[in-house]
Amino acid sequence: MNVCLDIQPAVAQRAGVGRYTRALVEHLGESRGADRLRLFYFDFRRRGLAFATPGLDQQAIRWCPGRLIQKSWKTLHWPPFDWLAGRADVYHFPNFIIPPLTSGRTVVTVHDVSFLRYPAMAEAKNLAYLKASIADTVRRASAVITVSRFSAREIIELLRVDPAKVFSIPLGAADHMCPPDPEAVARLRRERGLTRPYLLTVGTLEPRKNTAFLAGVFEAMTAFDGDLVIAGMRGWKYEPIMERLRASPRAGSIHYLEYVDDNELPALYAGAELFLFPSIYEGFGFPPLEAMLCGVPVLASTAGSLPEVLGEGARLVAEFDVERWAGEALRLLADSATRREMIEKGRAWAQRYTWRETARQTWAIYRKVAG
Repeated sequence: MNVCLDIQPAVAQRAGVGRYTRALVEHLGESRGADRLRLFYFDFRRRGLAFATPGLDQQAIRWCPGRLIQKSWKTLHWPPFDWLAGRADVYHFPNFIIPPLTSGRTVVTVHDVSFLRYPAMAEAKNLAYLKASIADTVRRASAVITVSRFSAREIIELLRVDPAKVFSIPLGAADHMCPPDPEAVARLRRERGLTRPYLLTVGTLEPRKNTAFLAGVFEAMTAFDGDLVIAGMRGWKYEPIMERLRASPRAGSIHYLEYVDDNELPALYAGAELFLFPSIYEGFGFPPLEAMLCGVPVLASTAGSLPEVLGEGARLVAEFDVERWAGEALRLLADSATRREMIEKGRAWAQRYTWRETARQTWAIYRKVAG
């Protein structure tokens, strides 16, 4: 079987779909057996191979900028992807949309449908593109992969997809995230100026992550003599969120670190007293799982997939009520026995999520699709 995987997200994005694509490729290579895996991407700027892993068949288009082809796909529905990438038995598109194609069978990963459930929280141009293209994509797809049972139900309900071709494959977390040594934590705290105890949240600064609400929770936690640390790149509509943080009466105790590299994240997690994740909608939810693996108690919302993904490893709060969240957080900070129990349960729960298993199940879908 010959599989062609579009790895453009891994080249163009650091977080989100890019991270998913990078981790998936690294472990698909280990699981392919006698099957062939070809990686396709655009490299007009001559940045070289996308992956340093030996033995991966990588094919780059360097004669044309990828953004021009992608614009042509959106407007002219041309040229066919297989004219550029060559023939394959199965094509996998990990970033929501299948481009024009004349041959082969297709697998698409639709991570969530938050843009349909909460359109006001999506960037306007991206929302218009997804709404115009997603129905055609799931109709043409031989299989739709998503990242949780919750997202599978959403896709089936909102896009009216045949349930028989929707497959939930959880993502890996345990492979790359574990508690660092104390010196690494101390070094990061020195370099980042985190001299006091801190609460932590990680995620793109956008409305869906509910960071403005979290600022209110922190303000209500007057008994906590420490800081709130926010890590994540600036996303769509980040300006009002930044204004809210700057206007906070506790602004001097709020640290916005922007994007934190994966090499630093374990130490950042491990140094926190508590991880807070009040997201309004999640198709999966990497950060709280990563916090669990690094030995940090997690307080999260019940939005989307979070009850399914976090299970008994986290404390969940159903309502977005500032006083309720502040009270729960303060109780956890004061109860060392409960914290120790949550740390043990959280780590054990999160260790079940591995990229090796994600890759194994993904290959099973390729083989099913190929017949």
